[in-house]
Amino acid sequence: MILIYTTCKNTDEAKKISKLIIENRLAACVNIWPIASTYFWEGKLVEDSEAAMLVKTSESKIAEIEELILKNHVYATPFIGSIDVRRVNREYKEWMSSVMR
Repeated sequence: MILIYTTCKNTDEAKKISKLIIENRLAACVNIWPIASTYFWEGKLVEDSEAAMLVKTSESKIAEIEELILKNHVYATPFIGSIDVRRVNREYKEWMSSVMR
């Protein structure tokens, strides 16, 4: 199992992207929550509200999800990172396989 983490401008954008991911059966589930972020952009310190997305998927879907996020994201340079999960309970793994096909 792979977790893909990214942030969006707001929860509306995150919901739009997550719906596309799920409708295309690229992931089993996407979690979204509001976050506060601090970063430099164009030479200025920015403190902003964003929405974080955690996508639960398989390694074979990473490239397709990254492409979908880049195509539908409003940021010029969104962060898209993946985390390899070493262990997942059997029941969840079976459910995940059944919904992703």
